[in-house]
Amino acid sequence: MNKMCLGVIFGNRDFFPDHLISEARKDIISLFQEMNIDSVMLEEHETKLGSVETYHHSKICADLFKKNRDRINGVLVVLPNFGDEKGVADTIKLSGLNVPILVQAYPDDLEKLNVERRRDAFCGKISVCNNLTQYGYDFSLTELHTIHPNSVSFKKDLEKFLGVCRVVNGLRSVRLGAIGARPSSFNTVRYSEKILQNAGITVVTVDLSEIIGDSSRLKDDAVKVKAKLEEIQSYAKHGGVPSNAMLRMAKLGVVISDWMEVNDIQATALQCWTSLQKNYGINACTLMSMMSNQLLPSACEVDITGVVSMYALQLASNSPSALVDWNNNYADDPDRCVFFHCGNWAKSFIPDIEIKTAPILGSTLGEENTYGAMAGGATAGPITYARVSTDDVYGTISAYTGEGEITSDPLDTFGNRAVVHTPGLQKLLAYICRNGFEHHVAMTDKHVSSIITESMENYLKWEVYKHEG
Repeated sequence: MNKMCLGVIFGNRDFFPDHLISEARKDIISLFQEMNIDSVMLEEHETKLGSVETYHHSKICADLFKKNRDRINGVLVVLPNFGDEKGVADTIKLSGLNVPILVQAYPDDLEKLNVERRRDAFCGKISVCNNLTQYGYDFSLTELHTIHPNSVSFKKDLEKFLGVCRVVNGLRSVRLGAIGARPSSFNTVRYSEKILQNAGITVVTVDLSEIIGDSSRLKDDAVKVKAKLEEIQSYAKHGGVPSNAMLRMAKLGVVISDWMEVNDIQATALQCWTSLQKNYGINACTLMSMMSNQLLPSACEVDITGVVSMYALQLASNSPSALVDWNNNYADDPDRCVFFHCGNWAKSFIPDIEIKTAPILGSTLGEENTYGAMAGGATAGPITYARVSTDDVYGTISAYTGEGEITSDPLDTFGNRAVVHTPGLQKLLAYICRNGFEHHVAMTDKHVSSIITESMENYLKWEVYKHEG
């Protein structure tokens, strides 16, 4: 992931102490160094202490932001005192930026409400937010209305905001690859390209026959094929996999990687059955797992909105994501269930992952044609799950998200699997069924549902259900 960069606006009002601005500047510079964040902010000599107080200051700050628009992921509004409510909104308007905004206000000290130290940022924040609303800007708030930048609470606010910036900016410009047609029996993964495009999400399609044809024509000793084969061999245990199946995987991996590079694709959804097994003789799960582990998420069964869900979670957590089935009950525990897929989860979830066959697909397609599926149980730990879906009838995008834990409960089966505990699971499953969501859901290994909700609901204007148990 690239280093994050925030544009910073220091709001000021002329009859408050100037030294409060200078102190805040030092606080923010120190905090950004600690958190490894780049900044774009006025120098102290460019306006009064580098703050924004007048329309003239707004123009100067906006020009600076314009020059750095390709670097700026979000805007942090800092209010050391009441601030100038119009100056903040004017700066953002003149800059032309369309990025998330976080508004912070310093707290007053009860023992320092004198002329020299009084801030009134508590009040000023309300006025700034009022003007941002009037100007039509969405913005994020800190957990506490006033908070010092040096506090643990604000550092958490800022970490969350960085995640929101990654998700919002990422989804507004992502290019997804749809490789092949959805399996005909899977109406559940239907989606609307036009609705996604309206949200900034581009889908690039390619016929699976082209991918298979190009793979079949690659020579066994091609440099790229040999390199990909070594990459697969070092990625996972593969002792029982025939060499010809490994070679087919390598060739398919080369063609998919080259196609993604040419088309600037950040994530993919593959027609992973049944044509691939019938016409090429392998499963693509290993390659999909490798891509997801490299932060190029890949979803099963041409589930494009599934990979949107994966990509969003990846951006929120800065960690790989996986696409899973809500697959089985776990005995009679109403708050536990089994997550499963025949084997494309990123290795980060399953360190001892192994390349195997897919017994279920193999029962009809011939198990010898399904090498490339993966097996292994996921490591216990926190997860966030999320699902995005398009509604053609109403022209909308909706989503749900929540948090849970992968447990260490025993589970004797094949494929990639995990026992998951999430409070109020039956309520969540009822919501999924009643609202027509898919049986696929994405997961990542951190608790980031608040980032997903803030990003999609506040900035993208999607309907989001956050499950709380």
